[in-house]
Amino acid sequence: MTRAVHAHCTRRRFLAGTLHAGVAALLATGSTQRLRASPLGGPVGIQLYAVREELQADPIHTLQSVRQIGFGEVETAGFAGLSAARFRELLDAAGLKCPSAHLQFAPGDFERAFEQAHALGAHYAASGSLRDLVSPAAAIWPPPSGAWRGMTTDEAQRTAELANRIGEQAQRAGLQYAYHNHDFEFIAQPGSVGYDVLLKETDPALVQFEIDCGWMVLGGRDPRTYFARSPGRFPLIHVKDFLPRTARRPDHPGAELGHGMIDYAPIFAAAERAGLQHYFAEQEGPFARLSQLDAARQAYDYLRKLR
Repeated sequence: MTRAVHAHCTRRRFLAGTLHAGVAALLATGSTQRLRASPLGGPVGIQLYAVREELQADPIHTLQSVRQIGFGEVETAGFAGLSAARFRELLDAAGLKCPSAHLQFAPGDFERAFEQAHALGAHYAASGSLRDLVSPAAAIWPPPSGAWRGMTTDEAQRTAELANRIGEQAQRAGLQYAYHNHDFEFIAQPGSVGYDVLLKETDPALVQFEIDCGWMVLGGRDPRTYFARSPGRFPLIHVKDFLPRTARRPDHPGAELGHGMIDYAPIFAAAERAGLQHYFAEQEGPFARLSQLDAARQAYDYLRKLR
């Protein structure tokens, strides 16, 4: 999920040349994959941001369609203009579970977000980013400099502080807080990488992480490295892909799963060893080739066949 959708194009151009050599092993090769029930052997999940336009237009039909495709779990990113309680009713009617919710954390008032998580039946209360709370100027798009700014060490430390506070209150509310990355956490800074600071400075009992694998790969980092380094910190992932850049297309448009540049078989193998609990398919726009529901159907088919 991304609350910074406005940042796609310039960020992608900035990151186009940053992919590390170690990430090359994740690039899809088109190899045939053997059928299995699904990754983790349980329900396949989708981040509802992937069908946001359809959901906004007709939430009942969209949630029913998501279930008919085969998805059993969803992660919310807003409630299509409804209350969390009403949205839960629609989820129940469609036969969908919601183990995780992306929520808006208002400064000094996290309780409303926790109430929404409980209304949805979610265990994980996740944030798409905390940048608008920690560094509002850095969250402005386009930035004054015209370049996407990475997470500085100071910003990372302040973000970790805030994440620990949210996590402590979430724990008291019977929930688990999870931080979701974009790409700016991986833009190297003098002496640090923001995401590494977040992992080091947050309490594992209070703060867990949801790796958006697509954004991490675009940031030049390999999710497998983090799974191996910090097992138990990543109960959630987003399964997202992008098209490779070309001379005529210097950015990385979102791609349907199985039609982009990332091979998810080795990522899932590493994630499962590290304690993965839930995963959610997601796609960034533009949806130029398929509708959002058709892209979701393709994502489901890809994940069902993933070895």
